[in-house]
Amino acid sequence: MAQHIGIGIGAGLVSALLFGVLLKATPLAILLYLVAPLPILIVGLGWSHKAALAAVAAGSLALALVIAPFMGLAFAAYIALPAWWLAYLTLLGRETPSGLEWYPTGRLLGWTAATAALAFIAIAVLSSPNHAAFDTQLRGLARTLVQVRDPATQTTDSRADTPQVEASESGPQEAPDPAPKPGTDDAEVTRTEVADALARVVPAFAANGLALLLTFYLWASARIVKISGRLPRPWPDLPATAMPRTTLVTLAAAVLMCFAPGFVGVFGVALVGAFSAAFALQGLAAFHDRSRGRPGRGLMLFGMYLILFVTQGVALVALTLFGLADTALDRRRPKDTPAP
Repeated sequence: MAQHIGIGIGAGLVSALLFGVLLKATPLAILLYLVAPLPILIVGLGWSHKAALAAVAAGSLALALVIAPFMGLAFAAYIALPAWWLAYLTLLGRETPSGLEWYPTGRLLGWTAATAALAFIAIAVLSSPNHAAFDTQLRGLARTLVQVRDPATQTTDSRADTPQVEASESGPQEAPDPAPKPGTDDAEVTRTEVADALARVVPAFAANGLALLLTFYLWASARIVKISGRLPRPWPDLPATAMPRTTLVTLAAAVLMCFAPGFVGVFGVALVGAFSAAFALQGLAAFHDRSRGRPGRGLMLFGMYLILFVTQGVALVALTLFGLADTALDRRRPKDTPAP
């Protein structure tokens, strides 16, 4: 056990180093930051969840002491604890009359989405304990993206465009009032409205991307550990992944939370985005599952992935709806085998 804790501490320090290089703000630093959860996931799946907890504590403490306390908290909330939690769930099992039953991949996918939303709201609260300040940051980011002009700058520009008073022998002449540009105000109002709407959905996009990344991290780390021969559970049938119907209730509750004020509403929006990613992945799994044994399956899968690539992810909306229907109808499981 002491050896496992030592390995966990080493993995935590490596993960903290990968997270800390983000301060360099270089392309290589961003690339290294993206793989920061992998050491904790690998040690959690290959050794034990206690070793992963040691990695969480070591990495967070190192960043807090070397850089700043905020960095340690951010690393723990956004990277380390989600990685430990997913590794812990992956290795959960229970004894049944038919043998050891491992934690279902469908429930694991649902928890991955919930973990992504929780990680986002945690880092949001840490960065801006006041919701008003957080909302201002989101609106500023959104206005930058849609290039909304600042009213003060707009006034300065209009003054610069005003013709100057010209002097003549007969005395100063008043310059004519500049003719307002038609549609300028309407365009600015439209951009402002677009920016405000974008600010409301930023948490959904952020949690959606994080859910996809966490799923990929979990898959990649499990493959690495399996190749090394240390993965305790057998490799699951991923195309058979199906989330329970309780996730539909969670999604409905998240939609209602979106209308709540403060960080509760932000958390609801993040949950909707994260579960959208989870249902898209389930739709992908369902497509793989339903196409098994059919002629031309390889061509069908190639066409689907080609559409996903060409549409730059827009087709994920269709996969999300397919995943929702797959969960609601629950027709992939045999009727004589109840859902876990």
